[in-house]
Amino acid sequence: MNIEIPSREEIGKILKKSKRIAVVGLSDNPARTSYMVSKAMQDAGYEIIPVNPTVDEVLGVKAVPTLKEVEGHIDIVNVFRRSEHLFGVAEEFLQIDADVYWAQLGLADEKTYELLKEKGYTVIMDRCIKVEHALTK
Repeated sequence: MNIEIPSREEIGKILKKSKRIAVVGLSDNPARTSYMVSKAMQDAGYEIIPVNPTVDEVLGVKAVPTLKEVEGHIDIVNVFRRSEHLFGVAEEFLQIDADVYWAQLGLADEKTYELLKEKGYTVIMDRCIKVEHALTK
């Protein structure tokens, strides 16, 4: 795969200036990775917006069914959906006001990466936002 990830230094800068993270596929089950990672980011001071049509609320925040229903600017869209869903999430990402498309650890898709890069977006794939945050503090 021909996917270039920003350097750890660049990721650190992104995380420092970011405040709002929309988490696609955020589960309300505390045993799920998406919940644990999002809770850690919320505890670190980030505003977490759950994007999941199957839950009402996660981490004390009302969930929205799609990215298009998030009000206001989003700094990072953090995706916890299987790799085959990344392109569909990217198509929705292109219709909203967001800066960074971030696919969690274990997730990557070259077609999605190329679509977003050619439109000038920052794309991070196959990295855990919680781990990167801890490493770049």
